[in-house]
Amino acid sequence: MEFFRIKRDIPFMRHALVFNVISLVTFVLAVAFLALRGLNFSIEFTGGVVIEARYEQAANLEGIRTALDRAGVHEPQVQNFGTSRDVMIRLALKDANNPAVSRQDAATGKTAFDQEKFAQLAIAPGGAGGKITRVEFVGPQVGKELAADGALALLVVCVGIMAYLAMRFEWKFAVAAIIANMHDVVIILGFFAFFQWEFSLSVLAAVLAVLGYSVNESVVVFDRVRETFRKRRGLSVPEVINHAITSTISRTIITHGSTQLMVTSMLIFGGPTLHYFALALTIGILFGIYSSVLVASPIVMWLGVSREDLVKPVKEKAANDGAVV
Repeated sequence: MEFFRIKRDIPFMRHALVFNVISLVTFVLAVAFLALRGLNFSIEFTGGVVIEARYEQAANLEGIRTALDRAGVHEPQVQNFGTSRDVMIRLALKDANNPAVSRQDAATGKTAFDQEKFAQLAIAPGGAGGKITRVEFVGPQVGKELAADGALALLVVCVGIMAYLAMRFEWKFAVAAIIANMHDVVIILGFFAFFQWEFSLSVLAAVLAVLGYSVNESVVVFDRVRETFRKRRGLSVPEVINHAITSTISRTIITHGSTQLMVTSMLIFGGPTLHYFALALTIGILFGIYSSVLVASPIVMWLGVSREDLVKPVKEKAANDGAVV
């Protein structure tokens, strides 16, 4: 399906160096922000307490936040989940040890979260009939394991992508695609480090989704490159890549436009629960289009891809092949 067709190929590869310099600068800035500011990890990674409460009517979230803030608990995460009567409150480890919501064990001398204190302080301002339905503790060790598992998941996805592309196309395409994908991932993380947005498990899921989404766009362009090599023998390598990108522009606009429309809906109407998930997807989609077309393709060209890499030469039969003497 095409909304439009461009008759003349756009010379993308003529400006390949400019595009990649822009990408390199953006990449270096993202790495710098990660090194200097780091990620603002959520409770799943750092440890803390998750409290769920239910009310008879719609809960007053602002009242809960104000009560906790006055008590010195400055970083609570208060949001609805499921319905407007269900509330989830997340406290970081340092906030869970605040004297306003904790008690000291006489026997051990250790500070522990006090559910009754918390109910009096934070649940009552949320409205009538509010009661705690669940309290869950997440230890720092669990957070470290989640972070390690997340990094392992990223590594496995990258290795799988490289293996798939190397088998389907050629190793040069695998190298180009993984560089472009890492470019997308690092830039997403750079945005979260610069603005200190919360990095949670849902954001990690979005990053993994972007990896798959970005490689899909690369595969579409690479497929068209191989097809052009087969059908149009008179073109040079840059001309082949220009034709492949130009001929897939309509498909790119339809696919990414539809996806971004859905993600924007989540960003606007999804509430706090889906906000950073949708934000990570938005950044990933925008940079994924850029990297798949204007980063991966020039790298393939610079690695020296040729028609012989993708189109196997047909062996000509000898004149007496199969003759019986």
